[in-house]
Amino acid sequence: MTVLRVRGLALPEGEPIDLYADGDRWTLDPVAGAELVAEGWILPGLVDAHTHPGAEAPGRPLDADLLTEDLRAHLDAGVTLIRAPGLAGDPPDWFGRADGSPRAFHAGPWIAQHGQFMPGWGRRPELTELPAVAAEQAARTGWAKIVIDWQPDDDVMPVGVLREAVERVHAVGGRLAVHSQQAAGGSVAVEAGVDSVEHGMGLDRDLLPRMAERGIALTPTLSVITASLARIVAEPGDTNRRWYVPGASAHARLTAAAVEAGVVVLAGTDSRPHGGIADEVRALVAAGVSPHQALAAASWTARSYLGLPGLVDGGPADAVVFGTDPRADLSQLSTPRAVIVRGKRVR
Repeated sequence: MTVLRVRGLALPEGEPIDLYADGDRWTLDPVAGAELVAEGWILPGLVDAHTHPGAEAPGRPLDADLLTEDLRAHLDAGVTLIRAPGLAGDPPDWFGRADGSPRAFHAGPWIAQHGQFMPGWGRRPELTELPAVAAEQAARTGWAKIVIDWQPDDDVMPVGVLREAVERVHAVGGRLAVHSQQAAGGSVAVEAGVDSVEHGMGLDRDLLPRMAERGIALTPTLSVITASLARIVAEPGDTNRRWYVPGASAHARLTAAAVEAGVVVLAGTDSRPHGGIADEVRALVAAGVSPHQALAAASWTARSYLGLPGLVDGGPADAVVFGTDPRADLSQLSTPRAVIVRGKRVR
């Protein structure tokens, strides 16, 4: 089997590097006969930390063929690692492992309260059973995802229930992500000590230092929220205007403030079409996040948060290579020279 080689300047430090794919691992030891596939600025792959591939529309079932297409779109965009905090069903065994798939973490189907979330999606156990359901999911896949608030007039998940879910998930070695788009939900999430807040619209900025201290990540899904805001503003009769517009209008400033406060911010795209991670990076920069920090949210910081090393000897053989420094020219994100996953070139 031909050994692949990449060389250039490795981010985040920008130091020269020469990497050889020893199966699924990088080695710095030269390999005779290795094929040089790309030179340039090298990242340890892009990361989409909030994506829901495999379903055509909200409430629709998981479709294996569509899942394959969606994962291919991620690869084409340079994404070598995804986290799916919620899927329309349990994925096939090859999910996250096959050659035509990015590496993947997932939380299985969403867990929500009765009467909340997308009809047809997720599980809705009784509150007394919810912590056990979350722990069982995390024991299987490493993550569980709970929808702790939905519409503004809905009940927010009680903090005691959520705290017990956190404790039980952590007891099995897992992590817990929560959906929150209401201020009250954000407060409950931080008080309960969840591992990541997804969306986080309406989050009280005063909670950011505590999130940073406790290692609670924020995945703002900024590009999709900004796009939704534009649609809702254009439709004066939209029933979501009352609650959505204020939170979405402040979301970019909240995201920049989270980075400034030292919160781990992760880049995630949330909605279809898949493969839009470059748009999320650009949205972070437009919000006032530096290009270096925005790219970190979509690459090395996200990989570290999810437990994978970067471009180091013995690290996973994943990389995306650009012709010039993508921090100086964000348009580079749309045209990677090469994408390598598990030691194989996929683009």
